[in-house]
Amino acid sequence: MSFSSMALSQKLISLLSELGYLAPTPIQAQAIPVILAGKDIMAGAQTGTGKTAAFALPILQKLSDNLMTGSEAGDAVHPKPVQALILTPTRELALQVYQSFGKYGKDSGLDTAIVYGGVSIDAQADTLKAGVDILVATPGRLLDHLRRGSLTLKQLSFLVFDEADRMLDMGFKDEIDAILRKVPAQRQTLLFSATFAPSVFALSKRLLREPELIEVDKRNTVAAKVEQLVYAVDADRKSELICHLAKSKQWQQVLIFCRKKVGADQLAAKMSQSGIKAQAFHGDLSQAAREKVLQQFKLGDIQVLVATDVAARGLDVEELKVVVNYELPFIAEDYIHRIGRTGRAGNAGQAITLYCEDDALLLEEIEALLDARLPQQWLPGFEPDLTKLAPVARKNSKAAQRQRAKRRASGGKKPGARR
Repeated sequence: MSFSSMALSQKLISLLSELGYLAPTPIQAQAIPVILAGKDIMAGAQTGTGKTAAFALPILQKLSDNLMTGSEAGDAVHPKPVQALILTPTRELALQVYQSFGKYGKDSGLDTAIVYGGVSIDAQADTLKAGVDILVATPGRLLDHLRRGSLTLKQLSFLVFDEADRMLDMGFKDEIDAILRKVPAQRQTLLFSATFAPSVFALSKRLLREPELIEVDKRNTVAAKVEQLVYAVDADRKSELICHLAKSKQWQQVLIFCRKKVGADQLAAKMSQSGIKAQAFHGDLSQAAREKVLQQFKLGDIQVLVATDVAARGLDVEELKVVVNYELPFIAEDYIHRIGRTGRAGNAGQAITLYCEDDALLLEEIEALLDARLPQQWLPGFEPDLTKLAPVARKNSKAAQRQRAKRRASGGKKPGARR
């Protein structure tokens, strides 16, 4: 299949050719015709396979058609009402989606805006009041604007949930419900995600009308070219091991995931002390600081980015070769999104996990999700001390069980979810 066979305009096809898009990816090939046909969809595909283009291209095509029809009829509306809303769980993913719409929608006559927390709400309000066709937003800041009267969604035609499972994990269920009360019932709704948790299927029943389910890969899988390695090591030697790996393997660019902000700060400090250019990245940084750190990382000025799961979605670094789970995530699906930062667009990548016995239950849940075993290995000089593992493992496994049970009881909501 080619883009020219999808009822896209010649202008859009020519632009894609200029961008080097020779043929649609599997998710694009399946989703674009369905969206152009006006159907709701629930679509899943591995990260880095072109999901953004899969919904951006048909939305731009349909809105451009409407713009042309309206111009011919002389009924253009000013200021423009928001016709397409794309909701994302993190600022980084919002920026990525916004930039994609700008790239694909160049010279389309359609205006795109972005709203998220951490920056001036007044400047955003001025942009919205001037009128936009397409809005990319995080849920919390979008609600702020709706309450202020900065915009209305009464004429919305497209509602897109990008990484819906992450929005639910981050505790945005109440915000999603509030937003749904502000949008028209007659709309086209598109739900995209790399993983399909049960909570996402529950949400889809409320959001979608006779949706088409599109899954181009086995559910909850990782890219085939991502090599997954698990190094067993004592918890108190993890930082020593990661510094050894960074130096011995001469990593030029590596993304390391920790569960907590304080852990990311501490690890980044330890690595810096050992002569490695490392920087922490998490929700406590201002938006300006987050953007600066990401830019430095992408340019190679920072060798190691130590991040919380705020970077598990939306962080797109070209040809990032190594991702490390310094700590396993409490939610198994987050493992897929973390390691999905490497091996993007068909490139090879490596995902390394530093495992200690108190993570046994977490690893089991990840293996159950993947339906595959992740064999453990020892690195010479860093072998775990087996004589002291059992009591710690039992204690921490029970703690992990209690924490997950508590979060499931609260609907998976994480305290302090950021806008």
